Amino acid sequence: MTRDMTGETTAELEWKGRTGPFTIRVNPGVFAPTHTSRTIAEALEIAPGDTVIDVGCGSGVLSFVAARLGAARVIGCDISGEAVEVARGNARLLGLEDRVEFRVGSLLDPVRGERANVIIGDVSGIPDEIAEVSGWFPDGRAGGPTGAELPAAMLESIRENDCLAPGGRLYLPTGTIQNESRILEVARRIFGAANLQSLLSREFPLPDVVARSKAVARMMKEGVLDLHARGSRLLWRLQVWRCEMPPPGARQLPAV
Repeated sequence: MTRDMTGETTAELEWKGRTGPFTIRVNPGVFAPTHTSRTIAEALEIAPGDTVIDVGCGSGVLSFVAARLGAARVIGCDISGEAVEVARGNARLLGLEDRVEFRVGSLLDPVRGERANVIIGDVSGIPDEIAEVSGWFPDGRAGGPTGAELPAAMLESIRENDCLAPGGRLYLPTGTIQNESRILEVARRIFGAANLQSLLSREFPLPDVVARSKAVARMMKEGVLDLHARGSRLLWRLQVWRCEMPPPGARQLPAV
């Protein structure tokens, strides 16, 4: 553990996922890489010269993966100014300042006027009540009452800001620990059902403190969460989708 120039305690973390290993620094107020981060990294398809936008960049790890896969330019954005400062420090640490920059702001607001080939859409998608129990979100920000509200807003922001080029790709994580069907409904409306492809699926156990919570039991009963038991553990499923932006005027198949 060390302290940065502001006196904040920082820790070194070794990223062992795709393009690793490499070391980044995190602090208690910044969201650290997770199983979701590693799964998205596995799914990413980056072509040489791509421009990439990383929404909800946190410590910047997926921005760095994209750059190390060959992206010419990466813009990470996060509503947390603290996260952006940490990510900028990590870019310096890794020698990637020439290709990776970070901006503060909500969702895609910081990249208005930019046009990307790839968007990494890893924004917080856990119901607020579960986030309170889990302690996963150091800044207290989660995905809304059902966990679908923030990801849905991110999807709408892509369309409103016109920041994904025709033929460009969004890499979108969804999970059965949120109202997954609502997120996919919005994605199909924007991209067209034929332009969504599930690339990877992984299952993870819920921590006991979360699995035993009243919020999880109630949301399962309400049909918001779709969890299943294996032995004494409750499991949730993560999927990473590739959503391809159709050309203007293209006829989209209706969502099913």
